[in-house]
Amino acid sequence: MGLDLIVFIVFMVAALVIDFKAHQQDQVVTLKSAGLWSIFWVGTALVFALYLFWHDGKESMSLFLTGYVLEKALSVDNLFVIMAIFSWFKIPDIYRHRVLYYGILGAIIFRLIFVLIGSGLMHLSGYVEILFGLLVGYSCVVMLKNQNQEESEHKEEDYSQHMAYKLVYKFFPVYPKLVGHDFFIKKSELQNLEKNLEGQEVNAFHHQSAFEKAKLIATPLFLCLAVIELSDVMFAFDSVPAVIAVSKEPLIIYSAMMFAILGLRSLYFVLEVLKGYLVYLEKSVVVVLGFISLKLILGATKHLFGFGLEISPTISLYIVLGVLGGGVLLSVLKKQESQEKTPHTDSKFENLEQRLSVVEQKLKDLEGKQKD
Repeated sequence: MGLDLIVFIVFMVAALVIDFKAHQQDQVVTLKSAGLWSIFWVGTALVFALYLFWHDGKESMSLFLTGYVLEKALSVDNLFVIMAIFSWFKIPDIYRHRVLYYGILGAIIFRLIFVLIGSGLMHLSGYVEILFGLLVGYSCVVMLKNQNQEESEHKEEDYSQHMAYKLVYKFFPVYPKLVGHDFFIKKSELQNLEKNLEGQEVNAFHHQSAFEKAKLIATPLFLCLAVIELSDVMFAFDSVPAVIAVSKEPLIIYSAMMFAILGLRSLYFVLEVLKGYLVYLEKSVVVVLGFISLKLILGATKHLFGFGLEISPTISLYIVLGVLGGGVLLSVLKKQESQEKTPHTDSKFENLEQRLSVVEQKLKDLEGKQKD
């Protein structure tokens, strides 16, 4: 495993440096660019998978790929939450990649802590596997319930009540407007910046509890980053046990999660465009979670009591890919069906604006005739 660790670290450092160098400028990430970067990140993961196949064998490769696909799929739900957070904070598109980049750096640290603790617990007893299986099953039920609730209510989350939002305000004063791509500004810079604020905004800003003693001022961009970071930590409580169910080997688990997470920034911008099309993808993720829960429990009972079922890594990979692929296929078919049911209107009156312009022109013609 020593060589595996070295190769993984080299891949990780190189990937982070490449991504940082390629996205130093604040600019809108296009669908084409996001798509190409997504292919790059998937390709990078596949190269590492081939290395595992060459060095450790087919089973290690299958375990890595299963964990990778699972983490990627589970992250979709998290990315939809991040979209809602960006929308609530009104963060411009040109700054979103920067926020996501630093959010990923935080995820690298927190995932490592969770993986080390989780995999350590899994080695203690088969009963821990059953406990993890029940935890994943509970996450499956909660996710399904939340999806049904969102479909029926369509309520927007109020992130001013979020724990991270309140914590930032407790330790830092927060400037009321974005200051470029900066997460923090110095107190000495306020004199020029406050010229852009109205009197009421200045008063409210100066009356924040942390203002007097503060040397650094947080911006709404940092506030948004903090909410995303804590939301990701909460999400990790669901995803880490599910990926640990695939393998008890910490390096396999962590590398699978990291390669999946590295591609999340580009996947975010792809999903932002395609979210209206992938209507069954979240449902298929719930099914995958249900399968992982059963896999954990049945595998544990096999070891503990002699009855149950141990599912091989290769079969697990095929099941996960099949369920997710089925979700994407059903989404495409659903979209085609809805388009076929949409009635086609006459090309002269495709939209309301054209209709109004025609009516307006007729009224002018009538007025002209009356004057004559």
